[in-house]
This record gives sequence, C-alpha cells and structure tokens, in this order.
Amino acid sequence: MSKIAIMGAMPEEIEPLLKKVENVNKVEYANNRYYEATYQGKELVIAYSKIGKVFSTLTAATLIEKFGCDTLLFSGVAGAINPELKIGDLIIAKQLCQHDLDITVFGHPHGYVPEGAVCIQTDTKLREIAKEVAGNNNLKVIEGTIATGDQFVACSDRKAFISSTFEADALEMEGASVAVVCDALNVPFFILRAISDTANDDAGMDFDEFMVGSAIISANFILDMVKNIE
Repeated sequence: MSKIAIMGAMPEEIEPLLKKVENVNKVEYANNRYYEATYQGKELVIAYSKIGKVFSTLTAATLIEKFGCDTLLFSGVAGAINPELKIGDLIIAKQLCQHDLDITVFGHPHGYVPEGAVCIQTDTKLREIAKEVAGNNNLKVIEGTIATGDQFVACSDRKAFISSTFEADALEMEGASVAVVCDALNVPFFILRAISDTANDDAGMDFDEFMVGSAIISANFILDMVKNIE
C-alpha cells in the first residue's frame, strides 16, 4: 500500500488536515512533529516543516527516508504573480525554480547550479488527478511555474524580476527545495498552493488576513486528491 506524505510549511497549513484524518499518532523526530494517520483507508504522514528551504528540505527527506513515504503532496499558500490569480485561487505547480539562487557571476542563468536544473517538473499523473478533482468540484485551477526563495516577497520590483526571469505564476518559500529532494530520490510529488496575497507592497497585510482561509482551501483539495491516489 502506498504511504502518502502531506507537507505544509506552517501549523495553519496542516491543521485543517489533522481535523479530518483518523488514527493519528504523533512522532517527534529531528526537532519536529510528524503525524501518522489514515484517511479513506490510505496511510498518511503529515508534517509542517517550518518556513524556508532548509527546513522544508529536512522535512521532505525525513518523510521519505525515515517514514517510508513513496508519494509527497504539498499543501499551502503562495503569493500571486500571474494577474489572473486572485486571493483564494488555486495553482498547481507544473514546475518549480529557486528565484534566489544566483551564481550568475560564473556565467550561469539565475536559479541554476552545476549538475542541477533551473526548473524541476512535478509528477504528471498527480497533476492529472488534481485536474479531475478540480473538475468534479467545479474549481478553477491554474497550472504553472512556482518560484521559491528564502524571502517573503512584498516588493513590486522583486516580483517583476521573478516574473520576467522565470516566467513564474506564483511564489513561495518551500516548493522548489521539496522538488529537489523528491526528484533526487525518485519520489512522485505534487505542489498545490492557494493564493494568500499578491506579493506587492500590501502582501504582509493580505497574508495575515487571508492565509488561514487559503490554507483550508488547499488542504481540502489535497484530501480529495488522496481519495484518488492508488
């Protein structure tokens, strides 16, 4: 039987999940908490990583290597770059990049390091399942590029740079590092984000106001996906 990891970055991103799953067993490991559970007969391990690329790398690797998860779903919130995305809308990552990774002084493009790639693709089958879930629930989702970096972007100039450099549709602080881990360990993964702000000068205020509601939208969608994963 498949064991599915579900990650968020913050407690608010996994609390809606923990309210709906069954047989919860909390395991403390590596200065974090992991929740083994079941949902619709599926085995799950749920965790929030804490914010940023380092913590999300640690948590993703732990879910795979210690807990034996063979599929990883990430549920959380993001800032919009694509003007079509409004607060509460959903975006599925087709690919992810690191917008703050910069060794351009050595002639490399932004987001690239030797033996790496600027963008990492998510799993096609999981994206198809997500589109089915969206269709069944009459939900609009955009499929696009998500940019990750260790900074909360609340600046129109930085937003414009990320948009023009990576053609990104949304930005957040964990997805691409999770992608690096899953890609290296050959684990199918999926990143879903609900929009909490528009990454402009008002982003901090919007994030505080809309984050919990957006996180619930994302979490409910992820649980609908779990039902359809074989």
